[in-house]
Amino acid sequence: MTHDMTTMLVVCTGGPGVRFDRDYYANEHFALARACWEAHGLQSAEAFFPYAEGGGWLSMGVYTFSSEQGMHDALASPKTQQVMDDVKNFTDAIVVLRSLFTAF
Repeated sequence: MTHDMTTMLVVCTGGPGVRFDRDYYANEHFALARACWEAHGLQSAEAFFPYAEGGGWLSMGVYTFSSEQGMHDALASPKTQQVMDDVKNFTDAIVVLRSLFTAF
């Protein structure tokens, strides 16, 4: 990762009974995010899943943008509603944590 890139982490959390379709998330949801956010500098989207069950984290999405401003522009874009509306297609999780990942 170069110095100029900005990474956004999105974590879905939930208990053991919460539905989460990993294949849909990694394929369909990421394709939608790319379609909506590439114009704002989205470079890549990656999915990570916890090894230990019961820890409360269902997934971690790592979205890398060419700049921090591009990430903010993407989130402010009207197309972001399409990305958010798609969440119900892969999970019942209601808690989503979003964080800016910065080097230290």
